[in-house]
Amino acid sequence: MKKHISLLMLFSLVTTYSGCDNAQDHKGKPNRLIHESSPYLLQHAYNPVDWFPWGTEAQEKAKKENKPIIVSIGYSSCHWCHVMEHESFEDDSVAAYMNEHFVSIKVDREERPDIDKIFIEAAQMISGNAGWPLNCITLPNGKPFFAGTYFPKEQWMSMLKKVVKLWEEEPEKLENMANQVALGLVAGNAIEPVQDTILPDRQHIEALAQQWMNEMDPDEGGYNRAPKFPLPSNFSTLLAYHYMSEDRQALELLNTTLTKMARGGIYDQIGGGFARYSTDGFWKVPHFEKMLYDNAQLLRLYSDAWLVTKNPEYKDVVSETVGFMKENWLTGEGAFYSSFDADSEGDEGKYYVWTAGELDSLLREDADLFKKYYNIAEQGNWESGKNILFVTKSFEDETREFGMEADLVREKLVQAKKILLKARATRVAPGLDDKVLTSWNALAISGLVHAYRSFKDEEYLDLAVNSGIFISEKMMSKDFRLNRNYKNGKSGINGFLEDYAFTIEAFIELYQVTFDESWLQRAKGLTNYVIKHFRDQRTGFFYFTSDLDEKIITRKIDNVDNVIPSANGIMARNLYFLGMLYFDDGYLEISDHMLKSIIPQLSEYPSYYTTWVELLLFRVYNFYEVAIVGEDYKRLQTELLVYFAPNAVYVGGSSEGSLDILEHRLRQGETWIYVCQEKMCKLPVKEVAPALEMMKP
Repeated sequence: MKKHISLLMLFSLVTTYSGCDNAQDHKGKPNRLIHESSPYLLQHAYNPVDWFPWGTEAQEKAKKENKPIIVSIGYSSCHWCHVMEHESFEDDSVAAYMNEHFVSIKVDREERPDIDKIFIEAAQMISGNAGWPLNCITLPNGKPFFAGTYFPKEQWMSMLKKVVKLWEEEPEKLENMANQVALGLVAGNAIEPVQDTILPDRQHIEALAQQWMNEMDPDEGGYNRAPKFPLPSNFSTLLAYHYMSEDRQALELLNTTLTKMARGGIYDQIGGGFARYSTDGFWKVPHFEKMLYDNAQLLRLYSDAWLVTKNPEYKDVVSETVGFMKENWLTGEGAFYSSFDADSEGDEGKYYVWTAGELDSLLREDADLFKKYYNIAEQGNWESGKNILFVTKSFEDETREFGMEADLVREKLVQAKKILLKARATRVAPGLDDKVLTSWNALAISGLVHAYRSFKDEEYLDLAVNSGIFISEKMMSKDFRLNRNYKNGKSGINGFLEDYAFTIEAFIELYQVTFDESWLQRAKGLTNYVIKHFRDQRTGFFYFTSDLDEKIITRKIDNVDNVIPSANGIMARNLYFLGMLYFDDGYLEISDHMLKSIIPQLSEYPSYYTTWVELLLFRVYNFYEVAIVGEDYKRLQTELLVYFAPNAVYVGGSSEGSLDILEHRLRQGETWIYVCQEKMCKLPVKEVAPALEMMKP
């Protein structure tokens, strides 16, 4: 792990969270951000701070005037970003000091994850801490020497004055620190190319999984810490591992996690959808912002988990979350907006919480039942007499205590939720970030496809296809170059590796439920573009930025899974799938090289590399290519897809199409299922049951 390059001896400051003061509301002369499309940047367009957007203009000014640069990074739904804006960036005296001594840049981390990744890593090196708002100070050439998160106004001013004093009296200290950080950032890409590594066997994988599961909380689910974050890609791999190995502990941990999340305050019990994380260790008190990337991935996870468990709570979560996304985030063009703010009227969570008196007034004779079911306290179960809705028992267990028929209880709860949803709609809603991001929409496509596979709701498939068409028509060029951002009818910002990786994955998913080869052809075109413009020839991995983008200190290679999975891990899996489907040994060699190169890190920190673990499962256990060919393909495809089989990729249609894997598979007037492994197919069958027998891990 990296050593921290500490500046505490220079600045002696600790960042802490506190409430807002009486910040001034500036609606005077706008700054340069008024010309941007990002909702986050536009939120700062009337600050008295002379903000620049990211670009050469700011650095040129800093070099010309010999001033350090403040790089302040956040996003529109970030609660503490708003707090710092109100306390400091809307304050005339703070702004005047920043304008006199610094050049200040505002960055939307969601639009520019490339910049964010660089400065997040710098912050971790400098202080061991990172988060948003992220406030970094750099030399005029952009090399960072200081980084912190939220600062109250007094601490912010104190820190800035110390920086100015050092800049004027001992600039060499700051230059030395910045050079150390820059060297550390470059070293962070130190992946050694593979040297004839042998893949672990099943026993080794089981040991890795046990090491990883030991970090989890058997009582409350998730990882054994607070705050608790949903980590969908981690939990999806846990489900795949259970399927491959039949490890009961993996399924128990997953069920505990998904059940506790679905019943917790992190889940919007009235309107559906998940908040970004829980501030406690019980999934009870959320940080109330809602993000598309969380909800998209959780759709996939709960849909897949339902296939294995048939838990009705999971089906409800999927239905309600799709309903929430459709109602609140679906654009008129078929894409999805990015997020909802945590705040409304300057108060975090105000939109979502209730007093006991409000519930009594709205629900009348059913109030007591509702309050008992959702753990409402007369004095409040949260702050200021307010209540967060959450459930502690299963519906069946709760119902027994009411002494009523289960159907009647369900009916009363459904009606109560409708009443509260209608009442909530009259409140001031949290701010909407109405930009459309390619990678997040691609995650939504994959989530919706898996929801369709599980529940056969045609609306889910329609939503997925329409979003895929949007990306194809609005975000993708004829040469397969992607843009990242779309707003007000315009797309822009050259796409990053995650945009390509998640879109390729989404198009492969769309192909498997439609057998429309155009999706697969687009996935292949995008893959070839990534190989051409993103690949590092020395390591065999892919940079986060393409060779068309500016270099910010260094081009990062990101292999670690977080809430959003590793784009390199997803690319390695995409290459494996496409290599199998197209009989392309080049794709398979790249995927194999990447996986083998990551084995040393994976063995040490498996929970940080779960996307890679899933690919390893496919390589060490059995993986199948399943072809369904003939006029009756749709029936068989539909029946097969309702079985959870992460170790299979599906191809087919009423004709042989253009894929080599389908050549000579069509028999006139008949429909056959072919279960294949690495170009070798077993005897074809006409029904699903014998095919499933052939597909065991």
